[in-house]
Amino acid sequence: MSKYIRSLTIDFDTEISDSEIPLFRGAILKTIGEQANLLYHNHTGSTSLRYSYPLIQYKRLGNNAAIIGIEEGADAIGQFLSESVGSLQIGQRVLNCHTNRISPSRILVQTWSQPFYYHISRWLPLNTKNYHIYKAIDEENERTMFLENILKGNLLSMLKGLGIHIESELVLRITQLSKPYCLHNKGVGLMAFNADFTCNLSIPNHVGIGKNASIGYGIIYKQKKRDKDKQISTTE
Repeated sequence: MSKYIRSLTIDFDTEISDSEIPLFRGAILKTIGEQANLLYHNHTGSTSLRYSYPLIQYKRLGNNAAIIGIEEGADAIGQFLSESVGSLQIGQRVLNCHTNRISPSRILVQTWSQPFYYHISRWLPLNTKNYHIYKAIDEENERTMFLENILKGNLLSMLKGLGIHIESELVLRITQLSKPYCLHNKGVGLMAFNADFTCNLSIPNHVGIGKNASIGYGIIYKQKKRDKDKQISTTE
């Protein structure tokens, strides 16, 4: 089953670092106040979480802060647009924050006969269990195949959260993979990767997948079609 997916991206003129994305999220929630739609924070109560694909995501696109709303999240962003933003306190910094660009989009999400080309950055594929499995694999090609299966699973989880069931096989191949590097979230070190990959699924630009997708991890970027597929390579 294919489905048209709506998204709305708000780009701001405010430069932030990757580590400030959770603080940016907190500043937005403070601006909206107690009446914020639960999609802004994914909490259904004081201690309960909404365990589903995040429909509002906070990001750093280029060097600037951005928010993406998907489906109902795109509608909920209207709540934020109706507010007077003014200044945001991001950590110790108080910044004037103005909307730079508002970009609506509508894309048919389904599998196709030809592959599309993507890049994913700050991707966190490994949890406690599969980290040990990954580390036990000696061959680089086998490690890449292991990560390909996780990436495929992340995409299928996104589709499930968007109410999309695909009947054709999801065909995915990582064509370039960075060396793993460490990112920190709430004082915890996380193993991250950047990767180029091909997939026969049409994916909305700049959505996040995988762990911590709501706060700037696992961002997917559309790429132009290359004349010739790269061989799988590992880069710094």
